Amino acid sequence: MRPTRIGLVDDHEIVAVALRSTINEMPETELVGFAGTVDQLLAEHLDLDVVVLDLRLADGSSPVNNVERLRSSGARVLAFTSGENPFLVRVVARCDVAGVLRKSEPVGVLQEAIRRAAAGEHVVSSDWAAALDADPSLPDAALSAQEQRVLALFASGVKAQAVAYELGISVGTVDDYVRRIRAKYARVHRPAHTKVDLYKRALEDGFLPLPESPSGSTQTP
Repeated sequence: MRPTRIGLVDDHEIVAVALRSTINEMPETELVGFAGTVDQLLAEHLDLDVVVLDLRLADGSSPVNNVERLRSSGARVLAFTSGENPFLVRVVARCDVAGVLRKSEPVGVLQEAIRRAAAGEHVVSSDWAAALDADPSLPDAALSAQEQRVLALFASGVKAQAVAYELGISVGTVDDYVRRIRAKYARVHRPAHTKVDLYKRALEDGFLPLPESPSGSTQTP
């Protein structure tokens, strides 16, 4: 099996050196590309599994556009930020990213985030969740009480069969609920095409609790 191929877009060579050292400790994982811009990275490497993307680049490129281009290439994206610009964090948190991580996170947190992103999972962090929760202007999808229960269970990672058992309904009914939930969010221009999207919508609307920091307090960007 080929190793998980990681790319990095960051202005600072020292970040690449540190990330390479971090990845060298991870079996079956390889840092194959480092560039200061998304253009440069994609010109040299198209077959990437995960890209760690700095939100603020010297070329002035749009973080949202950068995420979209990397996702179009097939790579999962981990947004990497020092957290000094909460607006950028909030904007990117609503894009198709696997997660948002601070550069100050411990090495083990970054390694686990890379593993989960490569596996197609969303990476829960307090910054990401708090950024999703920070926009008071989100339109209400008007989910019923049962739809809220289905969403909370399904979006938190519970399999459809387990959701059905928990709520005393059939798996087919769970699937019907999920389709209705997606349709309701689409009607208010808050698409939820993927399970990651559903997780974000559940956080935004308070159907799932914000993750807490190890100290027990919810962090903000």
